[in-house]
Amino acid sequence: MARSFKFCSLNLNGIRSATSKGLQAWVEKLQPDCMGVQEVKAQAVDVQDKFDTLSGLRGHFHFAEKKGYSGVGLYTRHEPSDVIVGLGSAEFDAEGRYVELRFDTPTRQLSLISCYFPSGSSGDERQQAKFRFLAEMAPHMARLKAQREFILVGDVNIAHQNIDLKNWKGNLKNSGFLPEERAWMSSLIHPEQGGLVDVYRHLHPELTDEAYTWWSNRGQAYAKNVGWRIDYHLATPALGQLARRAEIYKDEKFSDHAPLTVDYDFSL
Repeated sequence: MARSFKFCSLNLNGIRSATSKGLQAWVEKLQPDCMGVQEVKAQAVDVQDKFDTLSGLRGHFHFAEKKGYSGVGLYTRHEPSDVIVGLGSAEFDAEGRYVELRFDTPTRQLSLISCYFPSGSSGDERQQAKFRFLAEMAPHMARLKAQREFILVGDVNIAHQNIDLKNWKGNLKNSGFLPEERAWMSSLIHPEQGGLVDVYRHLHPELTDEAYTWWSNRGQAYAKNVGWRIDYHLATPALGQLARRAEIYKDEKFSDHAPLTVDYDFSL
């Protein structure tokens, strides 16, 4: 049997909302090995006995302290060797933004991560928080990469290049497409700097309209496909090279984001 690992990422924009729109039946059909979710928008008490498993996958979560806000999870078919909840950040761990599952063996050190980067679109205060988060994440990922293989999935809230959003000219001064954010992403995936692989772009270097994963709820954006590519798989080079296929699923709509699924040529 061919080795394969199916890893999906989806910003739920609320787990209760997404499941009410048929998410569970779709996951049942997809049969992923692991699924990273963001914006769970629930607390432990809301998830317990309702959403702590999803189509046979067991969930591990990092909830925000604030009700109905943020929160990330990783659903997995395999039992991790370790679960790390939070980034170790004094400022951001209260916001429920990072969960890491480790699948270590005597011959391998491997992490799968679900992460939700802050949005800066509500104003300068949150934009400055986003910059602080980026400043913490880059060295965190560098340390991780020095020790282990990993794939981080999630809503990064940054469109990297002009081909990553429909209206790039109109967004040059807007959060999500600011020069500083794009430069951060460039350095993260530069072979001699951060050295990570933007897996979707590795497989599809030139796709534009088909690449979007998020659409504003304003002005018919979804119907007109005025979208942004802000959801990512970011992998260490050895794992990035094992990516075989990426799909953005748009036949059903569970949230304002579309699920991004990548098939990798390895197994846990």
